[in-house]
Amino acid sequence: EVHLVESGGGLVQPGGSLRLSCVGSGFTLGNYAMSWVRQAPGKRLEWIADINFSGGSKTYVNSVRGRFTISRDNAKNTLYLQMNGLKPEDTAIYYCNAQRFETNYWGQGTQVAVSS
Repeated sequence: EVHLVESGGGLVQPGGSLRLSCVGSGFTLGNYAMSWVRQAPGKRLEWIADINFSGGSKTYVNSVRGRFTISRDNAKNTLYLQMNGLKPEDTAIYYCNAQRFETNYWGQGTQVAVSS
């Protein structure tokens, strides 16, 4: 059975940092392109970053570029999102996604709240 499990969310003050993890099981994460997607309260899903199979290519939405870093450890079947300089507008549920051709796997999400 396939699972993606996110962790690392929480409440942080503006300017703070968090590191999200997404652990895959039941499939080989290294065979999939991986993404982080978030959904803020009352808003649609927003893609924020993705990374190719090897980790050599990364792209970011403008609003997080320079503050967030996506990375992966295929040996550990794990995807990461290092988030620095957090802002209140980063408050959202963060989901990881694994994609290969028509196959998509989603995690259950982890809540990030940025507030003073």
